[in-house]
Amino acid sequence: MSLLAATAALSGCAWTQTRSGKVVLYASVGPELTLYDVDAENATLTKRGSVRVQANIQYVWPDVTRRYLYVTSSDSAAGIGGVVGKNHHASAFRIDPATGALTPHGTPALLPSRPIHNATDRKSEYLLTAYNNPSAVTVHRINRDGTIGAEVKQPAPIDAGIFAHQVLATPDNRRVIIVARGNDAVTGKGKPEDPGALKIYQFKDGLLTNGVTVAPNGGLGFGVRHIDFHPSRPWVYVSNERENKMELFRLEADKLSPTPLFVKDLLAEPKNVRPRQLGGTVHVHPNGRYVYGINRCDNRVSFEGKQVYGGGENNLVVFAIDQATGEPTAIQRIDTQGYHPRTFHIDPGGRMLVAAHIMAMPVRDGSNVVTAPANMSVFRIGGDGKLSYRRKYDVDVGKAFQWWMGMVPL
Repeated sequence: MSLLAATAALSGCAWTQTRSGKVVLYASVGPELTLYDVDAENATLTKRGSVRVQANIQYVWPDVTRRYLYVTSSDSAAGIGGVVGKNHHASAFRIDPATGALTPHGTPALLPSRPIHNATDRKSEYLLTAYNNPSAVTVHRINRDGTIGAEVKQPAPIDAGIFAHQVLATPDNRRVIIVARGNDAVTGKGKPEDPGALKIYQFKDGLLTNGVTVAPNGGLGFGVRHIDFHPSRPWVYVSNERENKMELFRLEADKLSPTPLFVKDLLAEPKNVRPRQLGGTVHVHPNGRYVYGINRCDNRVSFEGKQVYGGGENNLVVFAIDQATGEPTAIQRIDTQGYHPRTFHIDPGGRMLVAAHIMAMPVRDGSNVVTAPANMSVFRIGGDGKLSYRRKYDVDVGKAFQWWMGMVPL
């Protein structure tokens, strides 16, 4: 099968195929994963129930049949500092095909450190997990009953770069790409920038071999966070978190282009970058005509003795995709209606987008300070790919974070 055909057949299959027509949304707050019914026609969410895992949820991924959901969790702090925990797991849940309700399935697998991302391969025979600090990737077998099996021992150490942030199988399932973000230089401490990279490995029978590194400019200024694949073209869209860019690479045969074909700004004001201004995830519309990026910021400044939001861009960016070249061209930026939208997702029919904000935020209201709660904001996707805001649902996160959110067709 050619890459083009494989991409059309397999890209994003765990998220986009649907049998019953029903779609559900799962959202995490700390160790709790909550189920919502999705009404894409009316752009609404209805809360149903929750399950809990051993520690704070880091990432979630459905298997290709949508019968099982794989959840990674950890009690370590985010980033490269803070608390280093000892409780790291991957857990399987059975998805009720009628309601989306979750039931624990099998024994959770112990993981070596904080997982930051997980996915299955395209056949859901293996669970791929990325770890940010220390940067690493593991592969576990998925048993025929959907439970998590033993770790697959690799023939050689895996170079996962610096601060791995995502691990994803290519649409043809023959390769795995590890997205390594790197880290900014620390001004005043003499710490230089840690370079970012895309690490491409051949993948067969759970084994990662013959790694190749793509790192333009030696990885400097290449703080990549997430990738997504076009559904019918050999194009990989890359979110560059540290430089607030959207980039396009070409994937064909066993190679990724050594440099991006196009680099576009995510920010409306790229010359006015505030502290804590970061790019987020990236998602290609199911029809392949649009790609969506996001800007997130939780910059704070002092006001009347309190720390309040200090300005920045929290917005979704819609890019139209040139169907001949893959070039993304920004056609809209729209406020997400909250602060630090770490995740967003598109329903499988391409009609609705939901953005999840991780935290509440103290904000100025004239001479007063009020708290804007964390929330999930819902947008309608028009035929032209543009977004229109519909509503938001406030979420009480307490001292935790709303770290992950995604929609799954049943």
